[in-house]
Amino acid sequence: MVILLFYNPDKSMRGLRIFEYFILCLVMGVVICFCIQLSLIQNTSVGEVFRGYLPSKSIVEQQGLYQACGILGATVMPHSLYLGSGIVQPRLREYDVKRGLVPPRPSPSSTSGNQVSEKTYYIPSLEAIQSSLKTSIAELAIALFTFALFVNSAILIVAGASLYKNPDAVDADIFSIHDLLASSISPAAGILFALALLLSGITAGIVCTIAGQMVSEGALNVKMRPWLRRLMTRSISITPSIIIAGAVGRSGLNAALNGSQVALSIVLPFVTAPLIYFTSRNKFMTVRSGPARLQVEGQPTLVTGQRNEGDDVKMRNAWYTTAIAVVIWLIIAIMNVANLVLLGEGQ
Repeated sequence: MVILLFYNPDKSMRGLRIFEYFILCLVMGVVICFCIQLSLIQNTSVGEVFRGYLPSKSIVEQQGLYQACGILGATVMPHSLYLGSGIVQPRLREYDVKRGLVPPRPSPSSTSGNQVSEKTYYIPSLEAIQSSLKTSIAELAIALFTFALFVNSAILIVAGASLYKNPDAVDADIFSIHDLLASSISPAAGILFALALLLSGITAGIVCTIAGQMVSEGALNVKMRPWLRRLMTRSISITPSIIIAGAVGRSGLNAALNGSQVALSIVLPFVTAPLIYFTSRNKFMTVRSGPARLQVEGQPTLVTGQRNEGDDVKMRNAWYTTAIAVVIWLIIAIMNVANLVLLGEGQ
């Protein structure tokens, strides 16, 4: 809750920077824990590790597909799409403010003799969008192909090297996995596993809270004090875990953890389909050139700034980018449908 109090995208970038650096420290802590765990593994060849990256029929056997969907949902969390779109907005404003491209806010309009404060929308400049786009692409690529890939690979490598063909690991939960790692690798491995789990849980909780704040403000148009909103979202998110822990116990927590990740994977196609559609249409991906502008809600014309229709820039995705996105979307959708079918059959 302390770090969440600093985050306020409507003000300076200082709060956003604190939020980003705090999340980076948590992620680096998880990476360091798994680096040490990997160094403790023995009698595992590099060839066996790389063979695990190749597709095989084992992914659709027993719990293979269920676990694959869980990994997908935990890595590409649907709410992280909202978070990424929301965090980039303060960066756009910072770019325009530093270069003097943001016009002064218009005075409130008068309606029927009563002064009414109308909502004003900030429209960033083309230069700010192009600059932030490059930064966002670089951050996304680095996050997915370094940290996310490494951490998920490390989890599978450690589990495969220490728990494979271990009869006690068949029905193991997160508590017994700690004991198995401590006994099969070293006591330090169990401690590092618990620490990595704690850090990743804190990271996921903060990300969910900020994403929930953005959805409540934007889509639901719910306005309340920031600290109260964050307290409510954290309370709502932790309540199911407390109920499950009290009603079912350890086994219920393990099932809820895996099930929540699979649920994220199932939701992913519904969240990404509109994103693919919007980014492939010029109707939604046309950017007006010139300085930043302010527009009052309900007024079709811009309040400040100049607009030249001939200078509009089309920034929709290329056809091959859209085609690749559709193929990936179909793969994810087919995986989830197959997983639901297998679950329905009791497999």
